[in-house]
Amino acid sequence: MRAHSTSRAPEPSSAAPSFPEGLNLCSYFLDHNLTAGRGGKPAVFCGDEQRTYGELAGRVKRLAAALRAAGLRSEERVLIVLPDGFEFVETWFGVLRAGGVFAMVNPLQKRESFEYYLRYTKARIVVTTSGVLPELGAAARESRFCDAVFVVGEDAGPFISYEAAIGAHEPDSELAFVEPTGPDDLAGWLFTSGSTGEPKACVHTHGDFAYSTETYALQVAGYREDDVCLSVPKLFFGYATGTNLMFPFRVGASVVLFPGRSTADEIFDQIERHRPTFLTGVPTLINNMLRSERIETADLSSLRICLSAGEALPQKLYEAWLERTGVEILDGIGSAEMFHIYISNRVGDVKLGSLGRLVPGYDAEIVDPAGRPVAAGEPGRLRVRGGSTALCYWGDKWKSNATFQGEWCTTADIFRCEDGYYFYEGRDDDLLKVSGIWVSPLEIENVLLSHPAVGEVCVVGREDADTLVKPCAFVVVHKGRTADDALAGELKEHVKSRLAPYKYPRWFEWRDSLPKNDRGKIARKVLRDEVASAPPALGAR
Repeated sequence: MRAHSTSRAPEPSSAAPSFPEGLNLCSYFLDHNLTAGRGGKPAVFCGDEQRTYGELAGRVKRLAAALRAAGLRSEERVLIVLPDGFEFVETWFGVLRAGGVFAMVNPLQKRESFEYYLRYTKARIVVTTSGVLPELGAAARESRFCDAVFVVGEDAGPFISYEAAIGAHEPDSELAFVEPTGPDDLAGWLFTSGSTGEPKACVHTHGDFAYSTETYALQVAGYREDDVCLSVPKLFFGYATGTNLMFPFRVGASVVLFPGRSTADEIFDQIERHRPTFLTGVPTLINNMLRSERIETADLSSLRICLSAGEALPQKLYEAWLERTGVEILDGIGSAEMFHIYISNRVGDVKLGSLGRLVPGYDAEIVDPAGRPVAAGEPGRLRVRGGSTALCYWGDKWKSNATFQGEWCTTADIFRCEDGYYFYEGRDDDLLKVSGIWVSPLEIENVLLSHPAVGEVCVVGREDADTLVKPCAFVVVHKGRTADDALAGELKEHVKSRLAPYKYPRWFEWRDSLPKNDRGKIARKVLRDEVASAPPALGAR
């Protein structure tokens, strides 16, 4: 659809699914596989081990009973602090089966962060692993709200052994029943990236997660029962919770999990061992795979679908991946506010440079600062609506009111729409005003990435001696190239020859690597803050 030239909103999409009065995500994603006869099918592979749908369902029932025995009540938060593995899957479903609300956070954090999450969620129950206790243990003991900590691993310390808790209950226990929730009951919290302050939780219902599954997963991504799914992002990140847990389980597919870091070598190893058909990626890791020496000999023939989201996918990267693998990358955009992807490219319909078209069941407008729809092809802030919109940001009424207006979610993302395809210009706080004209850093980055010397790049604004903002590029060069003034001059000319002259970077900062956040995205804010704390630049280098 085009950006609208009037303020009249579109009619709600006719592709929107509906759900029965009784809806619990444990039954919707997991239990239905037993009814469908998949009890003996492998659901999860982790290392050399696997668990079938039947084995998982039995342990989930035991865990639900254990959580209730520990005092979990309907709609109370459970803080999940686990690496990817069988226990993450069991805990996620066990919480939902018992009627609780999952809140998932990165286990690779420090005590101060865990103190914040415990205080913010007021979770009475935490599920974690013994490897996290050095940072989480003291914070949990000192929390005013936390009553029980389930610990995966041999040493639970003063807390509850996860395996002992599961072993204390039978699958047919009177405490193992499925809580009779509905589509509008609370199911989970998805945390924002925290780019402006502490992370906030987007509050979602059972129906929100099922809605994205029926629209994006089934109608766009096209998950199948015979798929084997592998993800670069970890399950605590909603992008991966969808693509590598919810969506595969909806169709009875299998997923591959591993607890370690998602390096290029690790992904190559997992592909070699498990032969996945479905890869959930992010541009940074796809780039690292293409730069790896193993890309020449790796057998990637099992792949049929590759997804990308989380950060902009450069056209050069897409073309290099397609040439090497023959597999299209379906780039898209989603958010914690909407749970998952609502604009996406499709198999056989990839528009280079765009994030594709609206997912069925979603509508969008592109608006100016006053909230008025802009003319077709003009940039503006994206507003989106669909059946997966969060209820609010927990504990932040002002931010909730600014973002959620009835059915609509007003994002901070700047888009333009041409012939039904949506083109991402950046976030509103990323845009640079250079020579009085708004400039998208992504446009400059894409041109720099087309130069053979550039491996990674991030462009931010920097003030010169006259306090005028100009582009500054942080660059990681490819192996074998020298980062010096001669290369800086070469890159400046490369940009000038392809973009308007005022858009070229005035300064280059050479780095061995660029900072990443816990989602694997380049942490633009870190570099922006670094530049802001430095004195004004005296000249162009």
